[in-house]
Amino acid sequence: MMLEGRKSPSPSRHRRKTQKLNVAYDREEEDTKPPRAPSWEPRDWRQQLLNIRAMRSGKDAPVDWLGVEHCYDSDAPPKVRRYQVLLSLMLSSQTKDQVTAGAMQRLRARGLTVDSILQTDDSTLGTLIYPVGFWRSKVKYIKQTSAILQQRYGGDIPDSVAELVALPGVGPKMAHLAMAVAWGTVSGIAVDTHVHRIANRLGWTKTATSSPEKTRAALEEWLPRELWGEINGLLVGFGQQTCLPVHPRCQGCLNRTLCPAARGL
Repeated sequence: MMLEGRKSPSPSRHRRKTQKLNVAYDREEEDTKPPRAPSWEPRDWRQQLLNIRAMRSGKDAPVDWLGVEHCYDSDAPPKVRRYQVLLSLMLSSQTKDQVTAGAMQRLRARGLTVDSILQTDDSTLGTLIYPVGFWRSKVKYIKQTSAILQQRYGGDIPDSVAELVALPGVGPKMAHLAMAVAWGTVSGIAVDTHVHRIANRLGWTKTATSSPEKTRAALEEWLPRELWGEINGLLVGFGQQTCLPVHPRCQGCLNRTLCPAARGL
């Protein structure tokens, strides 16, 4: 579910009208040019993608019902919903969806806004978000980021990746997901540990990549832009159910014969 966020009362420069999910291009003139054919693309990637879509057709992975799209209050004002999206992403780092959703539920029960967070003492905030990963650091980052949002953005969140990643505790994956879910714009591929792992196992990077950010850059070199917004949720759920970090369930995977990591099993 995408946040509309188009009718906030303040005329802040950080608000924009969005009627649909748009892909943000680096240069406007690219909109009028035909897509550039990639210099390299993985073998069999289209069939691999179709197979993953088939395996994910049930939409029954934790990310499908506990992910960021499901953690905010849909009845809250637009800028509050956007803030809740960003906060859920900050909590989700190194944390299972079930734990993040629980923390968000406890925070929302107290009225989750920039002001309410800034009025909550660190000890109480820590109790509310525990046991999310690195919860002590996240208490600090959440407080710092909330203060910046109040002072610089009128309690809203920035609408650019550059400004989002400048916030304490906000990384590239969070920024790209915030752009998609809160602002309705696909600014890049959101790559977490699941996407990073699966992309390397499938051979979707020309050479092995050592970090999610390097994987993002490698994927964006060849993956058609119209697929960028789909890949995160698709591969995260696939990684939660089938392509597990340890002991992946290759025997039941439709890509078993097409996946370099599964060959020989």
